[in-house]
Amino acid sequence: MKNKGNLFEQKSKSVLVRIFLSSFLVITFFYITPIFINFVDKNFNSKEYSNNSQKILAYTLNKKNQKDQNDNEVLKEEEILLDIFSLNNLESDSVRLSASTIKELFDDTGYNLIDVRKTKLVKPVALTLLPHEIKNIENVKKRKELFIQIVLPLIIQENNNIRLDRRTLFSIINKSNNTGLEKQWLNKKYKQYGVKSKDLSVLKMRMDIIPTSLAIAQAAKETGWGTSRFAQEGNALFGQWTWSGEGLKPKQAEQGKDHKVMKFNILQASVRAYQRNLNTHPTYKDFRKARAKLRDSKKPLDSIKLSVYLNKYAETGNQYVDVLQKIIIQNKLKDFDDAKLLPSSSDLDSLI
Repeated sequence: MKNKGNLFEQKSKSVLVRIFLSSFLVITFFYITPIFINFVDKNFNSKEYSNNSQKILAYTLNKKNQKDQNDNEVLKEEEILLDIFSLNNLESDSVRLSASTIKELFDDTGYNLIDVRKTKLVKPVALTLLPHEIKNIENVKKRKELFIQIVLPLIIQENNNIRLDRRTLFSIINKSNNTGLEKQWLNKKYKQYGVKSKDLSVLKMRMDIIPTSLAIAQAAKETGWGTSRFAQEGNALFGQWTWSGEGLKPKQAEQGKDHKVMKFNILQASVRAYQRNLNTHPTYKDFRKARAKLRDSKKPLDSIKLSVYLNKYAETGNQYVDVLQKIIIQNKLKDFDDAKLLPSSSDLDSLI
């Protein structure tokens, strides 16, 4: 009996040891695995893009054109995009609302495009992300309307920022002597708009708005009215390319082309980067000249006329311009060119 008891005791101990060792191995596995995966992810995994805004917001949109420019025209991206870096980093964990929630929000605030076309007043509803469900809206008209409602306040807000800067600029130009603060402001804007010569006339030409109808048309074209992968995953409303940073890699990129599409944390940063691009990059010099001529002749900034000078924005050239003009005309986007963001300011009406 004693031998049987010892045998039973030894078996029990053996079972307990095995259970202990098994438990220890399972606990160790679940503890070590996340650490190991995280290490591999950081050091060996090659993703399409990472959430590193300062690397993503590279300004090199056209390598060849940049190389062809002289030293006075080569732009410093870290200076031109400094405020966009800051804006882009404001909200990295934004909440993505569903299309139905956004529609309900617009209805509750009385924000609809029919009223906007009549009153020229836009509710300041600033969304940070596009809804995933926008691509599931089968009614094309409703899908377009929702997209316009989302991007319209963002575009007007950025144009308002430029208008206020222009007012400050004209105030400085019209003075014989400038204060130290005014000189500091000018130096900041010279860098922001890539004016190495510190020429006020060049700054005046670059510091101007992009017609709302033109911006909407380009956003619509580049994103398929908000349905593209670049818009959904990277808040890229205008399909701007980068070679030197991290972004979204086109799935069907031609061999030998290593460009990526810029990625942004919030939609507002995409709009500001787009405006800064047209206002500073050498490729769009003729666009800025044509806009300045309209200003000098006291004519409105006609998006149809100005779109002609964006034939280098896409590889399709003049065909791209034709598409933009059709989008503007067919969707009556010019109705939004004189729209104002509530609460409206009469001071902005007179700004040029």
